[in-house]
Amino acid sequence: MATEIIHNEDASRYEIHVDGHLAGYVLYRTRPDALALVHTTVLPEFEGRGLGSTLARGVLDTIRAHKGLIVPLCPFIAAFIKRHPDYTDLIVPRYHEEQAASAGDGA
Repeated sequence: MATEIIHNEDASRYEIHVDGHLAGYVLYRTRPDALALVHTTVLPEFEGRGLGSTLARGVLDTIRAHKGLIVPLCPFIAAFIKRHPDYTDLIVPRYHEEQAASAGDGA
């Protein structure tokens, strides 16, 4: 199974292709300071193969390589980063601080 991560700027998303077929994507919105990662989808026929994590890692590695920052609005991406804290440096510092502060509210 050959996978490839492609940045589809026209659709504002990063895509994962498996053997040349679209298998999933991460939608984003461009902000002045970062990319807001808003939604991750793995197409039903490709579920259960770990492609969501492969996609998340590929997207985050690509953004890191371009010295970019993110706002992880997508719950899947946020959970992935929580499990892989080596990606926390990609989070816009202001957003990261807001999330940490709100985690203590109401607990």
